[in-house]
Amino acid sequence: MNARDKAIVKDLERFRCLTRDDVAELHFSNVKNPVTQANMVLKRLRRDDVITCATDRRKYIYFPTPGIKKDSAKIGHFLAIVDFYKQIRKVEAPRVFDVEPKTGGKGRPEPDVFCIWKGAPWFVEIQRSQFSDKVMQEKMNRYEQYYLSGEWEQEPWQPAGKKIFPYLWIVPINSGYYKSKTSFKVFQDSVEGMKKRLGIDS
Repeated sequence: MNARDKAIVKDLERFRCLTRDDVAELHFSNVKNPVTQANMVLKRLRRDDVITCATDRRKYIYFPTPGIKKDSAKIGHFLAIVDFYKQIRKVEAPRVFDVEPKTGGKGRPEPDVFCIWKGAPWFVEIQRSQFSDKVMQEKMNRYEQYYLSGEWEQEPWQPAGKKIFPYLWIVPINSGYYKSKTSFKVFQDSVEGMKKRLGIDS
């Protein structure tokens, strides 16, 4: 495999799955016909049993080998994470982008993403359905307990001489807003909304 093949496989492992259009945008945006080139490479990687593909959807979805099940209920969830990544990447490529990072054992937060973007650490929760008040409160309680534990201070990404708790960014499906007080900063906004908050021109 060449360097681009390896980069595609690495992204499939990181995101769990990608559509052809995702691969074209992430890895072939610098060529004349990104979709055509992506199709050719994905076909070859499938032929060589490096990746697999679910062909029962309108858009083919590609997976690493081994990977999640082709009928996994979480496929939509992972594709939403890819879409979020592509949106923030257009502003600035994140220095770190971990999908479903582990923050500890039972009772700890389970963010969809941890990233370092625009010079700051972020935990990201991507809503694909409206969180109930109970679910939202449980999520916030986990982040609050994690904050109070101080365990985050030992993370390898922490800058020398200063300990920073990540901002919590909830990407909502509507304008509903969580209002309870927390020990850390919470943002609830789309990527476009966050760009406006940060004074970033489209």
